[in-house]
Amino acid sequence: MDLARQDKSNNGFSDLIMYYDPRSPISEAFRTLRTNLEFVSPGAQLKSVLVSSPGPEEGKSTVAANLAISLAQTGKQVILVDADMRKPTLHKLFSLPNRAGLTTLLVKDAEQDVRQETPVPGLSIITSGPIPPNPSELLASDIMDTVIDSLADNADIVIYDSPPMAVVTDA
Repeated sequence: MDLARQDKSNNGFSDLIMYYDPRSPISEAFRTLRTNLEFVSPGAQLKSVLVSSPGPEEGKSTVAANLAISLAQTGKQVILVDADMRKPTLHKLFSLPNRAGLTTLLVKDAEQDVRQETPVPGLSIITSGPIPPNPSELLASDIMDTVIDSLADNADIVIYDSPPMAVVTDA
């Protein structure tokens, strides 16, 4: 399996810069972010990070994906979760199917393993799954608390890609 190159309007580079161009200055910036996060809570291990911003299309998914790759490159077991259940994109970035994912865990079976492996050692992804009619209610449910705890128990760190904060209540 190989990641598809996303050739958008960013000079031909993939959005997964940590994977395709690990020596670039942008990749170094993600390594700096990774290092800074390791010192956020001295004496306690950081177990999860939520990546969000006020508006849509501001790079949340790109930041979440590259941060996850950066963390996995240090030997950590990382789970990247697409919690944007209205406009999911992580499955596109990583060229993965989106048939089962976070929605599956919240609606059907919180214990089902819906993680998908990536070419990056140590990095697995939980896509959003089918788009539900009520994302806010699902994300605010007690089952979501169970899913969060379960994921934290099965990884060194979990990165959540969330919807924009100023647009919807999901984040």
